[in-house]
Amino acid sequence: MKKKVSGKTVKKSIDYKQMKGDSRWFVRDRFGMFIHWGLYAMAARHEWVKKREQICDADYEVYFKHFDPDLYDPREWARLARKAGMKYFVVTAKHHEGFCLWNSKYTGYKSTKTPYGKDLLAPMVKAFREEGLRVGFYYSLLDWHHPDFTVDSCHPMQHNQAERAKNSKRDVRKYAAYMRNQVRELLTGFGQIDLLWFDFSYPGEDGKGHLEWESEKLIKLVRKLQPDILVDNRLDLPGVGDFITPEQWQPPAGMTDEKGKPVVWEACQTFSGSWGYHRDEMTWKSVPQLLGMLIDGVSKDGNLLLNVGPTARGEFDYRARERLEGIGEWMRRHSRSIYGCGPAPDGLEPPPDCRYTYNPATRRLYLHVLAWPFGTIYCPGLEGRFEYAQFLHDGSEVRFSAPGEAAWAGLGSDKFKKMMAFNLPVVKPHTEVPVIEIFMK
Repeated sequence: MKKKVSGKTVKKSIDYKQMKGDSRWFVRDRFGMFIHWGLYAMAARHEWVKKREQICDADYEVYFKHFDPDLYDPREWARLARKAGMKYFVVTAKHHEGFCLWNSKYTGYKSTKTPYGKDLLAPMVKAFREEGLRVGFYYSLLDWHHPDFTVDSCHPMQHNQAERAKNSKRDVRKYAAYMRNQVRELLTGFGQIDLLWFDFSYPGEDGKGHLEWESEKLIKLVRKLQPDILVDNRLDLPGVGDFITPEQWQPPAGMTDEKGKPVVWEACQTFSGSWGYHRDEMTWKSVPQLLGMLIDGVSKDGNLLLNVGPTARGEFDYRARERLEGIGEWMRRHSRSIYGCGPAPDGLEPPPDCRYTYNPATRRLYLHVLAWPFGTIYCPGLEGRFEYAQFLHDGSEVRFSAPGEAAWAGLGSDKFKKMMAFNLPVVKPHTEVPVIEIFMK
């Protein structure tokens, strides 16, 4: 950008910290797929296996030498995501181990140099785009394979004093330049990228933050190459980032910045206790639990990024497929209570064991019943504010009682006389989470 000063043309400085991506699609689509895939899928015991078990490069090399995902079919992955109701995906182009899914010219530690011998990222991007999903890349700021990444508290060789002694010969500035080169590849070689997920900063003694990552140079490069892209908040630069990323927990309320202003946020969650494929990990969440997380997030103006860890042969395992199919069955009939929705209008508090979502464009309120009550559900604040209600799964009418009409048979309290009462069937409808669609006036 240029402007004239005293007859001279000078270049105007751009404050990249103030630049923001276009989040309109993000808060409309609400639901995405996270994919953690790399050499750790072969170990099949957590994506941090190299750090957890303090595996040196020489021993970890066995996975690189034998990596051959012969059953990889990104079109099938994309179909499963679309059928589950997901609208975007984010894949680990490079995780902490340093292995790259694309044919980067800056390293030999990549899929094209394994027995598989092919770029994994390009066909994935193509397949997901063809199924109508937006594209996101995860890029780890850590790299346990790069020769200039100094050993620190998050490194597999953290307790190896001989390796720590080599830090004096390592130059983290060279590593920062390497990252920028790879990010440039990702943002120029795959078309429009909608989202960039950096992970993660741990500043302080024996850690790394924005100084080591040279985060200001990195965000300037990103904004220059793809101005509309959404970037997460993990670069250790306060005020930089288009969305907040709570990980493995559900916020108790909508998220705000330090001034109390609402912010865009996305909870990233796993099916079980691992991001990467973990053969023996069995604490898998049920379909109702997963749907409850999605619904709860949207009710608080947030998104859900739900993770899959493919196997070393390139498939989603049976547990992931079962969950995705179950979510998709529910989303096929209930997605309009998710897409384009956010919190309920002021003055409306959901009944116990329920969540509201609301679409301001259609003026429809959605009551998600997470625990089925007996006979009646009482909703304060709705009196005089709606005209019709129906179950969303089949469009069948849900009858209701005006305030006072349900306050009989010993209810007594004036509290109940002021509530709308929806009259429910005794038996829960045949759907994981019943939803009442309420047409507001």
